[in-house]
Amino acid sequence: MEAARRRQHPGAAGGPGAQLGASFLQARHGSVSPDEAARAAPFHLDLWFYFTLQNWVLDFGRPIAMLVFPLEWFPLSKPSVGDYFHMAYNVITPFLLLKLIERSPRTLPRSIIYVSIIIFIMGASIHLVGDSVNHRLLFSGYQHHLSVRENPIIKNLKPETLIDSFELLYYYDEYLGHCMWYIPFFLILFMYFSGCFTASKAESLMPGPALLLVAPSGLYYWYLVTEGQIFILFIFTFFAMLALVLHQQRKRLFLDSNGLFLLSSFALTLLLVALWVAWLWNDPVLRKKYPGVIYVPEPWAFYTLHVSSRH
Repeated sequence: MEAARRRQHPGAAGGPGAQLGASFLQARHGSVSPDEAARAAPFHLDLWFYFTLQNWVLDFGRPIAMLVFPLEWFPLSKPSVGDYFHMAYNVITPFLLLKLIERSPRTLPRSIIYVSIIIFIMGASIHLVGDSVNHRLLFSGYQHHLSVRENPIIKNLKPETLIDSFELLYYYDEYLGHCMWYIPFFLILFMYFSGCFTASKAESLMPGPALLLVAPSGLYYWYLVTEGQIFILFIFTFFAMLALVLHQQRKRLFLDSNGLFLLSSFALTLLLVALWVAWLWNDPVLRKKYPGVIYVPEPWAFYTLHVSSRH
């Protein structure tokens, strides 16, 4: 009787159809199985090292490289060396994010990951164009600590509709490009973080190499948050991570080494942003450019105001 029932219903409990269906639902919805909670992924030293290195070189280093390399090598009518750094960043970063997701012990929703990666590349590419022109304007006397219309090289342009074009360029660079770049970036990191939990408290430790990477990683995210003007997005992501940790602790689940590394980097970033804001709290010029409730000056605005103006 039991054999006849299984022949009539091949997807019954224990059959191959049921197992395939369960596997499909688990992969589709990203549910955490007992096996996923029991095993902790080792610390991804190679990925985190490459990720931190390329962030410093290709993102933080690109405007510096643009100023260091001779202008004769990269004329103003052609892409700068920083633009080539940005192009490399737009390729390498999505690749590293995908590799990071592949190593997650939890099955994450692939559709959301792929759409986020696509939007990330679109946003970073929009930013590439706008940021390229804005940084090349430095050689013509453009001052980042002033608004577009207040810049000496912009405010006297004729016809005045040209100023609107530069403001549109600034919008693509600082608003649309940043939103399409950073929102999927932090979403992917948070989704990865959601799988960084283990049932073993003994595995909730960071190895020595992870401790060494926390400082450069946190310092880079400080630059990302301040220069990208994404403090609200960052603080929302950070508190969401803290809330998830508290929620998982009720289930007797603890952060693994990768989750601890990411959370520690963000905690250091928050501390550095607070110190940065406190240091420049009474700067009247920067206060005028950032008049909102949340006052987080950009490092490049500080550079053009207090460093380059002295030379």
